[in-house]
Amino acid sequence: MQYLNRIDSPEDLKKLSLKELEALCSEIREYMISCCSTNPGHLGASLGAVEIAVALHYVYNTPEDKLVWDVGHQAYAHKIITGRREQFKTNRKYKGISGFPKRSESEYDSFGVGHSSTSISAALGMATATRLEGSDRKVVAIIGDGALTGGMALEALNNAGAMKSDILVILNDNHISIDNGRGGLHNYLLKISTSQTYNHIKNKIWEYIGSSSARGAVQKFAFSTKMAFLKSGSLFESLGFRYFGAIDGNDIGQLVTTLSNLRKISGPKLLHVITKKGKGYKPAEENQIVWHAPGKFDPQTGKRNTTKSPISKYQDVFGETLVKLARSNCKIVGITPAMATGCSMNIMMKEFPERTFDVGIAEQHAVTFSAGLAAQGLLPICNIYSSFMQRGYDSVIHDVATQGLKVIFCLDRAGIVGEDGATHHGVFDLAAFRPIPNLAIASPRNELELKNLLWSATQPEYPAIIIRYPRGNGVGTEWRNEDFSTIPLGKGEILSDGKEIALLTIGPIAEKGKAAVRMAREKGVSVLHYDVRFLKPLDEEKILKIISDKKLVVTAEDGALTGGLNTAICELVAKNGLNIKVKGIGIPDRFIEQGSVPELMKECGMTEENIFEAFFEKN
Repeated sequence: MQYLNRIDSPEDLKKLSLKELEALCSEIREYMISCCSTNPGHLGASLGAVEIAVALHYVYNTPEDKLVWDVGHQAYAHKIITGRREQFKTNRKYKGISGFPKRSESEYDSFGVGHSSTSISAALGMATATRLEGSDRKVVAIIGDGALTGGMALEALNNAGAMKSDILVILNDNHISIDNGRGGLHNYLLKISTSQTYNHIKNKIWEYIGSSSARGAVQKFAFSTKMAFLKSGSLFESLGFRYFGAIDGNDIGQLVTTLSNLRKISGPKLLHVITKKGKGYKPAEENQIVWHAPGKFDPQTGKRNTTKSPISKYQDVFGETLVKLARSNCKIVGITPAMATGCSMNIMMKEFPERTFDVGIAEQHAVTFSAGLAAQGLLPICNIYSSFMQRGYDSVIHDVATQGLKVIFCLDRAGIVGEDGATHHGVFDLAAFRPIPNLAIASPRNELELKNLLWSATQPEYPAIIIRYPRGNGVGTEWRNEDFSTIPLGKGEILSDGKEIALLTIGPIAEKGKAAVRMAREKGVSVLHYDVRFLKPLDEEKILKIISDKKLVVTAEDGALTGGLNTAICELVAKNGLNIKVKGIGIPDRFIEQGSVPELMKECGMTEENIFEAFFEKN
């Protein structure tokens, strides 16, 4: 690491020549691969964006000039060269640095991110504040082509162009998101970047762009060239942006020259750069979907640690069950916003491509698109990660529930998800959706329950429903060879009987509850354990019967205590005037940072020992 070991801040970058910057980029990749091989992270996108990060910090005066990264999957090099080289070894670890840009972590992280499509809006706000302050600060948003499909990004482009804000948007186009790119915008960008005639002429034009006297004529000719060879006006020009590109985003010399010239041009600008996801590491280049987040691997051979657990993942249960249901019901259609592989909807996509829709990174659209399908008599099963579903909240209320349409929402990655941290934990879904009429909410405690809830939700007596379940392995319950069994809407199940204390759980935390009940029994304490299963409709009659003669009720959920199961039971107790103490186990009223799931469950007081101790606490 001849150069990287000398880089403690962007100021150190500016001492290097372009040739030395090229060597530095190679060292950053080598360092990134080494760290991520033992401490997994989002590798592929960051490998492709190394030159972008280096060139931006080389040309711009950061942190005074503001860089806003979209998602953060592409920001590892940014972190490494802004004083966090050694800390990067703790990336995504408990008490380590975040896997995403985070304002509280560094002055170079101008805006916190985790979800996509936010960068242009935030950068526009910063640019507007800069203008109001009378400052000459520059603002740059770096957004991937996949994130550009998010409605928020297009809204911001429209607004920024109309406001004529002094902002640079760098479109990092690697032709792929987490899964393969989808949609008209993806095809449009592909057409621009692969037009040989246009690119040949564009390269000639670009040689003269640095000349201020010729700039106006050159840009006018460039625009007419795009219209001639792309047979359409530039989307970005029509929104009020000056479009530049497409250029090689992995050529540090070209990037530095281009950015230096663009820094002198005021107004809204968009630089289209073409990068290769996984750049510089052959395994990541050849299998870009897998190497988005590959887990642990051997950096020399690229062999991944793919030890398969004998326990099925909840994603396997969802994917395989969905296909079985689709085979027997031709009205079932699958919808996902760019997470087909992650949620295992790709299984249905292979067998029923005409009935499976990846709508791109567009959660709000995914919900309302599903509502439109339902309005025409189809049965949409829409799978969205729990924390991403927050973006579709209004659409669930306005377009599904208000109209009484039946959509089956499967919220993957519910509860504590681990190393992705505060922006990705799916802990607000129970509390957020509980007040909405015409919407059931269920959380299965194991794999078989998920299979049967999916089957049951397709039955006519079920309304629109949210079925939420965690990331990764289940609890080891056999499910593949079991026949479907209908679960009555709103009904839970007594897992063990008891006379002194009632434990009410929802979701997979029931397994920790079972262990706590066994521990209590060994101490001579009798605990009734009831799997609520449905937060809504809540079986109030059954629960009142269970708790009315108990001295204590303990609730346990893998979601926010405020507004979830604990709140529902407290409301039930108060409404019926019962003199019963209620204690809650769940996510406290704060954001939970990154770490392994066991580490974070312990921090939140959600272990089996915590549940057991709640049976005996006096306060």
